[in-house]
Amino acid sequence: MSNSGTSPAKQRDYLFDNYKALLIVLVVMGHFIEPCYKNNEFLYTLKWLIVSFHMPAFIFISGYFSKRELPFSIILQKLLVPYIVYEFVYYLFYILILHKETGLYLLYPKFSLWYLLALFAWRTVTPYVKKCPHYIWFSIAAGLLIGYSCMADNFLSLPRILYFYPFFLAGTNFDRNTLTKLQKKSFRFLSAAILMIFTVLVLYAPVFDSLSVKVFYGRYNYEFLGQSAIEGILWRILCYAAGFSMTFAVMLLLPNGKTFYSYIGTRTMAVYLFHGLTYSYLKDCTSLLRDVEAIPQSFLLLGCCILMSAVFSIPQLSAFTNRISSLRMPDFVLQTGVHPMRIMFLGGRF
Repeated sequence: MSNSGTSPAKQRDYLFDNYKALLIVLVVMGHFIEPCYKNNEFLYTLKWLIVSFHMPAFIFISGYFSKRELPFSIILQKLLVPYIVYEFVYYLFYILILHKETGLYLLYPKFSLWYLLALFAWRTVTPYVKKCPHYIWFSIAAGLLIGYSCMADNFLSLPRILYFYPFFLAGTNFDRNTLTKLQKKSFRFLSAAILMIFTVLVLYAPVFDSLSVKVFYGRYNYEFLGQSAIEGILWRILCYAAGFSMTFAVMLLLPNGKTFYSYIGTRTMAVYLFHGLTYSYLKDCTSLLRDVEAIPQSFLLLGCCILMSAVFSIPQLSAFTNRISSLRMPDFVLQTGVHPMRIMFLGGRF
């Protein structure tokens, strides 16, 4: 996720702004149709399409823009501090607005805040990981093996951090010139074909009637998904293949130039935060989302998701998230030279 603000010395790559704008809208849609996507075939198919690539693509792009190593103090400031602040925001929102029993569990991320914690972990460990030979293959192996874990309570979101890590690493190795070479009519046609084939499979392949979309979430182990060890590994390999294929397929179909929605791609953090609060309220305090059944209602809901994405990307909200990412860790933390992995254990359950 990103905030507003560009460097005047470097021309923006609007393709990635356009992609991030699309992805954040899909993040909003993916969450808001969660309570009702089984109510009709249109939403069911859309849910599968969204989860197959929206987080892999977002994480791939995050990796692409993380090529430059940053001092640990900057990583703390830009990622861990906002994570802690937003955990407080969600905690207060849950107990004061939703009247929901919860605690300030800094080691157990609320809702979609796992992504900030994951970015912190990835940016911290990647310089060390990339010193190992064949590190991408090892990261894929870790993503497959974590599916055997019976880790309870989503501790530190480790299953998702490990499952999605290959996409981040791939992004750090991605060469923009490669994409330019692929942006030809033949590859665009192939990209459209990949999207159409996946859509047809979701609509007509019997396996999608019994398989859960949660195979793409990375959070759940094979046992929870009702899969044997071999089935879990094979399906997760297919999920990796689908994630990478769909990420590039959609990327090749997007415009390279500035569009009327490009600015949303520079303000995704605000959309990311405020849509989650809105969704949590509607899901827990109303039945509006659960009651969406007819196709017209589905399109109305999707239209509202697009409108919310535009509203939550206004400069005022983006300025708020910018200020949060500018907050500093207390000096005593920075001066004590705390090891990166020990910072992950700040807080706990209290």
